Amino acid sequence: MSWNHTEFLDSKDSNTRSQYSYFDFVQKPIEMFVFIDPLCPECWSLEPYLRKLSLEYGRFFTIRPVLTNYLVPLQNEPFDTPRKMKEIWERTAKRTGMSCDGDLWDENPILTPWAASLAIKAAELQGKKSGRVFLRKLQESLFLKKQNITEKAVLLACAKEANLDIDEFKNDLESTSARNALQCDIRLTKEMEVDYIPTIVFINQRTEEQGIKVSGLYPYDIYVRVLEETLKKYLIPSEKPPLESFIAFYGVVGSKEISVVYDWSIATAEREMKKLQLKQIVKKMPAKHGNFWKYIVE
Repeated sequence: MSWNHTEFLDSKDSNTRSQYSYFDFVQKPIEMFVFIDPLCPECWSLEPYLRKLSLEYGRFFTIRPVLTNYLVPLQNEPFDTPRKMKEIWERTAKRTGMSCDGDLWDENPILTPWAASLAIKAAELQGKKSGRVFLRKLQESLFLKKQNITEKAVLLACAKEANLDIDEFKNDLESTSARNALQCDIRLTKEMEVDYIPTIVFINQRTEEQGIKVSGLYPYDIYVRVLEETLKKYLIPSEKPPLESFIAFYGVVGSKEISVVYDWSIATAEREMKKLQLKQIVKKMPAKHGNFWKYIVE
């Protein structure tokens, strides 16, 4: 099964079509600047809400990830800082339901966090979509597999999973273009006075009004209300795709993400995924705090 936003938009009901002009769907008036750090567990915990927003209201906005690098090199406190990071990861996973295994900081602590962000900018040189897919693969490797995403072998494996041109990616890792792009993100973080992550800034490109900044994690309805306030109109959500199409589209999803997108309890999400597992459509990926599922049917 396959599903994409274009096919989905074509299936909207007539009431939705009549409320918005064709220009609304082509130009996407809202730009969402999402300020994140690839090592930040709260940024990882934002993923379910971004996926649901994209499915229900993606026709109105584009997402622009902005890398902040709130972590400094950890050599200054080689023992104490990893311990603190482990505590933060474990606490965040239990609170949000998006698993991140803090044992990484005992087994394979990260000493050069900038390398991961630089790799993301290198991936973006092959296209914004490629950059977003690569970012997700990095997060899965980090939070679920406890891999050090600053190691070149891990970066190359993630690039392969994201279907990047590997030779081009290797060259871009060492390029001034990637470094300049990362510096642009850091400048933008300062210009927009972002001092906490995750932060989303909603900007309506058709008006001169100041954007609306949302710092931290909030219930999903808050993001919808801010989107409506930015657009100055009531929004009708798109119909959700079938579960199997959702899994196929993203490849790897967590039970928490499924529960958020479909407004189910975690127990219901797990039950529905076990049905797909019995049909050999998905493979279960047990994690320290909750399960993830990988689509295996081509």
